[in-house]
Amino acid sequence: MSEAVKLIGTFTCPIVHRVEVALRLKGVPYEFIEEDLGNKSALLLKHNPIYKKVPVLLHGDRQPALCESFVILEYLDEAFPQGPGLLPADPLDRAMARFWARFIDEKCWGPAWVALWAAEGEGKEAAAREAKANLALLEGQLGGKRFFGGDRIGFLDLVASGFAHWLGVYEEMGGTRLLAEDGHLALWRWAREYAADATVRQCLPDREALLAAMASSKERFVSAATAMARK
Repeated sequence: MSEAVKLIGTFTCPIVHRVEVALRLKGVPYEFIEEDLGNKSALLLKHNPIYKKVPVLLHGDRQPALCESFVILEYLDEAFPQGPGLLPADPLDRAMARFWARFIDEKCWGPAWVALWAAEGEGKEAAAREAKANLALLEGQLGGKRFFGGDRIGFLDLVASGFAHWLGVYEEMGGTRLLAEDGHLALWRWAREYAADATVRQCLPDREALLAAMASSKERFVSAATAMARK
């Protein structure tokens, strides 16, 4: 019998979504444990005492548990080789996928978060310009392909997946548009291809449910983004 796989996360988090889609692409049965980040469970604090964040992956009795989405994605790729590969086979291509993954989290989501949520006059416009410019650089990596992984979803598509669903929700909540058909056509088309994928749709949260669940977090988002803009 295979070892049980459990994923601690929350449906509102695009970082958790990366791991959930990877599990489904690999054909790995798993139990999703919904976490309340406003009242963190003993289970989460036990298995991620350093960052106290989701996602956290539990694989049977193996210890320690795995934290941080990039680490988990690479682990799944190696631990379950029977499924489709997430990272490219070529060493250089794998290295570049890791590079652009970091670029997404640091250079795209960083300024995007400030642009979406910071108070007016707190570097909001400059952050929006930076985010759009960096999204254009990311878009260039598609190179005419359907997905960053080629004809099928791969590691970099999973890392970028927040732009395919969550960004639109954030844009509606924050009143700022960053990704549009007339500005980033290839990336805009990729986002729709990703969200339409049959495997992705199985764990893509309802838009209205996301809006309702995150409404109470808007003030916290604004506070964090304003602090980021002032650094």
